[in-house]
Amino acid sequence: MSPGVTTIPPAERLPYILTHCRTIAVVGLSPKPHRASFDVARYMQGQGYRIIPVNPNATEVLGEKAYASLTEAAQHEHIDLVNCFRNSEDIPPIVAEAIAIGAKAVWMQLGIRHPAAAAQAEAAGLLVVQDHCLKVDHQVLQSRGLLPAHAG
Repeated sequence: MSPGVTTIPPAERLPYILTHCRTIAVVGLSPKPHRASFDVARYMQGQGYRIIPVNPNATEVLGEKAYASLTEAAQHEHIDLVNCFRNSEDIPPIVAEAIAIGAKAVWMQLGIRHPAAAAQAEAAGLLVVQDHCLKVDHQVLQSRGLLPAHAG
């Protein structure tokens, strides 16, 4: 395990990720405004985070070029955090790609868990969040003063 995983207590992981991971690849980001992935990504973009859409069926989402895979995206962009909007059974290959591209963290949205893939990511030195909403956690941490307010 990398020092990052072992030295950051669980209670501090969410604020750490949201402070240090400013470029977020959103796997399964839909171009449809009514979808949760679009809402979460738009919110995070509005908070000053760079959003990299990963969706093989889209060319652009939220004004950003969409990529077919994390591997393709990483050839053009530096990715800190991989935010997963895919079914739990689809998580292992996403985690494998996240490890391969050198991401710092993997975040599985509400309802998405894969303990074996999470363990694999942690063993490779990535921080992992399962079954949490990135937008909700950002709002909560910001309201508690644990994240800086967005200046833009």
